[in-house]
Amino acid sequence: MNATPLWTRDEALAATQATARGGDWRASGISIDSRTLAPGDLFVALAGPNHDGHDYVAAAFAKGGAAAIVRRVPSDVSADAPLIIAADTLAALNDLAAAARARAGARVVAVTGSVGKTGTKEMLKLALAAGGPAHASGGNLNNQWGVPLSLARLPREARYAVFELGMNHAGEIAPLARLVRPHVAVITAVEPVHLEFFASTAEIAAAKAEIFAGVEAEATAVLPRDNRHFGQLEGAARAAGIARVASFGRHIDADARLLDAAVDPDATLVFALIGDHPIAYRVGVPGLHWAANSLAVLLAARAAGVSVEVAAKALAGMTALKGRGARRTLPWRGGSIELIDESYNASPASMRAAIAVLAAARPGKHGRRIAVLGDMLELGATAPALHAALAEPLGDARIDLVFTAGALMRHLHDVLPASRRGEHAADSDVAARLVRDALRAGDLAMVKGSLGSRMGRVIEAIEQAARSGG
Repeated sequence: MNATPLWTRDEALAATQATARGGDWRASGISIDSRTLAPGDLFVALAGPNHDGHDYVAAAFAKGGAAAIVRRVPSDVSADAPLIIAADTLAALNDLAAAARARAGARVVAVTGSVGKTGTKEMLKLALAAGGPAHASGGNLNNQWGVPLSLARLPREARYAVFELGMNHAGEIAPLARLVRPHVAVITAVEPVHLEFFASTAEIAAAKAEIFAGVEAEATAVLPRDNRHFGQLEGAARAAGIARVASFGRHIDADARLLDAAVDPDATLVFALIGDHPIAYRVGVPGLHWAANSLAVLLAARAAGVSVEVAAKALAGMTALKGRGARRTLPWRGGSIELIDESYNASPASMRAAIAVLAAARPGKHGRRIAVLGDMLELGATAPALHAALAEPLGDARIDLVFTAGALMRHLHDVLPASRRGEHAADSDVAARLVRDALRAGDLAMVKGSLGSRMGRVIEAIEQAARSGG
């Protein structure tokens, strides 16, 4: 356990105004999942739609948990177990988050957007860490549970902190933003995502602009200048009292202006203007979308107090994330294949970006570029047309073979030319078998789909086959 604890019993009691039971304790971390709990963590027993954390309190203590916050005392927990008993454990977690934010001396950045949130957050973590101790939300902990958990984990010695805020309905970001209270608010993009719940992209822009509801005094907003809703976002920022608005993109009026970018198999090289000052740097992940979002990172880092030059240099250390572009070379039938894992999520914009990355990558000798695509969800009535429209970027990118999975992807399969059309599967499990049987040494395959499409199963099946000899 660290010499300086993340939480003491007295601090947690003061924050939650709850009742203590058992002896004194000090926690080095905080967890809401007994499976990933580390020794010394404070366990918060949340009641979710599928599981009740109270059923896992004993397991948390068995793994070395320091204490637990509960609404009721589980029957399998010892009488002297260190507990905080609160009327509402989610409210208690939010109380801890608010207290952590209140005691923090960190400059705080919040990130939202239709696409690119997690990658931008990870780049920001790198850039800010170059200027001092930095904390960031883990994975995509960006909802009503993940944000307060990430904030409650904020170390008191952190100099910088960055949090990702997500949503799929209006009204979800505002309370998260008020909890985080950012000094810098970043919106990466507004795209046709979650159209099942919004009548237009203008409504999506309004929902993303809720991030301004929680900004600190003299905050900075970082906005996408090329986006069709830039004016709406800028107006919302001004209405929230934000005087400093910085923009990024290719637009001639962008404060961070992308002049050129080159993509190689391992990185993206960026040439840009920050104000009137030229800068060239390397982002350690391939893809033109990384170039644009890296400019948002430089503006946000500068607003938080890290120089542009220091932040830009740090981005060379960026690596692709699992489910978001991570690559693996696997042994396969006397040779090898390369697998690009984009299975975590998908939207029309991120699909096009992933297709462009596949186009820039190099297959092995006699290998093919293969796209394995699952349904993009939550697109409402526009879904069939948006799926079929992917035929154009796939053709422009000269992808050799396209496998599709799911009812919506059938619309793409049906409009693909016969030369490019792989097999269609009803679901990811069937697709996994079809793709596994079709792959040959030298191939380069990219797998992508919305989380609910479960395209991660295709990745798992190919990896398992590789371990078994291809």
